Amino acid sequence: MKELWFILRYLGRYKKDMILAVGLIIVESVFELIIPFLMKDIIDKGIHEQNMNQILLSGGLIIGCALISLVTGHFYAKFNARLVTNFSYTLREEVFQKIQEYSFSNLDHFKTSSLVTRITNDVMVMQNTLVGGIRPLCRAPLMLIMGIGLSFAMAPQLAWIFIACIPVLGVILILILWKTAPKYNILQTNIDQVNQVVRENVAGIRTVKSYVREDYEIKKFQSANTKVMETTKNTFKIAQLNLPSFQLVMYGVTVLLLGFGAVMVHNSELKVGSLSALLSYVLQVVNSLMMLSNVFLLINRSFASSRRLKEVLTEESSICSRTDALLEVSSGEIEFKNVYFKYQEQSEEFVLSDINLKINAGESVGILGGTGAAKSTLVSLILRLYDVTSGQILLGGQDVKEYDLKVLREQIAIVLQKNVLFSGSVKDNLLWGNPNASQKEIEEACRLACADEFLDRLPGGLDYDLGQGGVNVSGGQKQRLCIARALLKKPKIIIFDDSTSACDMETERKIMNSIRGLEGVTNIVIAQRVASVMNADKIIIMENGQIVDVGTHKELLERSLIYQDLYHVQLGGVSECHQ
Repeated sequence: MKELWFILRYLGRYKKDMILAVGLIIVESVFELIIPFLMKDIIDKGIHEQNMNQILLSGGLIIGCALISLVTGHFYAKFNARLVTNFSYTLREEVFQKIQEYSFSNLDHFKTSSLVTRITNDVMVMQNTLVGGIRPLCRAPLMLIMGIGLSFAMAPQLAWIFIACIPVLGVILILILWKTAPKYNILQTNIDQVNQVVRENVAGIRTVKSYVREDYEIKKFQSANTKVMETTKNTFKIAQLNLPSFQLVMYGVTVLLLGFGAVMVHNSELKVGSLSALLSYVLQVVNSLMMLSNVFLLINRSFASSRRLKEVLTEESSICSRTDALLEVSSGEIEFKNVYFKYQEQSEEFVLSDINLKINAGESVGILGGTGAAKSTLVSLILRLYDVTSGQILLGGQDVKEYDLKVLREQIAIVLQKNVLFSGSVKDNLLWGNPNASQKEIEEACRLACADEFLDRLPGGLDYDLGQGGVNVSGGQKQRLCIARALLKKPKIIIFDDSTSACDMETERKIMNSIRGLEGVTNIVIAQRVASVMNADKIIIMENGQIVDVGTHKELLERSLIYQDLYHVQLGGVSECHQ
């Protein structure tokens, strides 16, 4: 319940609409409850006594009450729609903004598919709860209290029937809620799985088709989809017992009222109009209680969604800026001091161990190592995508934790092997590096990244539409555009994480020479090819999360067996085995 109240507090931002909506419901309900009372006068004082003036008076009042209810209902719908849509908009925005604040370690707590479900389906569940819940929640208690009160005023001998039906309805509702509550949480988890299958399939559709695995993917989706169907079916077949159960109680109360009421009318203890009004109140009150029971079912489902949304909103980012953070990075000098790192605190082994390294400002550094050597992890610590477990990383002589995160990351550009381009034109994507870049700066960045070699061949040049994820360009072209985007940042440090792997060696050489020619810019190149780093000022050899050697190409070729093997295999044929 606490989770639900936590999410509903966002309604407080729209108090005016909420107060107006609730007030209009109350007015509408009061005038609807007056109508049966006036109907009683039409029957007892008008028709029974053949008093046309009473019929016209009461009839006019009924029409007036109905019109007021209609108008208030219309304006309630307007304010309620504005309240609910604003609430949903705010909630989605808050969840999305919170995700943007997460560090990589925070994102490790949630599956991507789960985050998508939470920001879409779970928010929609909350929206539907409010759409179907505000009116009955305000209306049902008022209808119940006033209906019972007016019933006692007209026929206290029969009013006890109202009281008797309430515990029966309460027991039915509690049993239904008790049986369905656990199933809604399972249902939302199953929807997560469907989203995950769809997301993986769409993202990897080329691989699926190239391996002719469409049938396998269809079966995988059918399995996840069947779980959603079965859980939904099992949940709703219990929840749907709500309506017939309440109708059974309503018809039972109607029969009792007609039975006892007929006897009282026969004995002149009750007038026909009063009995008719009582029956109207039965319909209004029990219908309101049925609507209220549906609200409880909606609320029951919203418990699971509100819990999942609260998990996202209350997750504290493990990496954030200090209040007195530094707002300027003085230079691109980097120093690792006794750095150890592991992704999870409970992990027994460190991913990086005993890292001690100094990179001077403007220096060109290459990093070589096998798969799993933790090369990418090493450079990700500089940007504080993760924080070190122990030790220190200094940038410009200051601990990276002392910098404002935005300032720190603005001064470091990283180009990944798996490059990401967004929907839009080439220029739109390049401007991610610098939204205020001039045409001249864009062209210069493209020249340095060798992207100008193919831009002229694209229809529209910089205005060419890349399509979703950059599907309209090749892997090598995508890499060069990402390099140009990084260069537009004009950073103090630029990191290439195997980001020229799709380029031919001549293009790679041109790009590396251009980058090394940037004055005062520290550049770090993670690569699998010796040719990519052999001209660097310093080459780092990594193995099993440790630095095993550091030196120039010439120095490492003389003393490092690992480097010798890589060099001879890649550039000089297969080397002889070392004895």
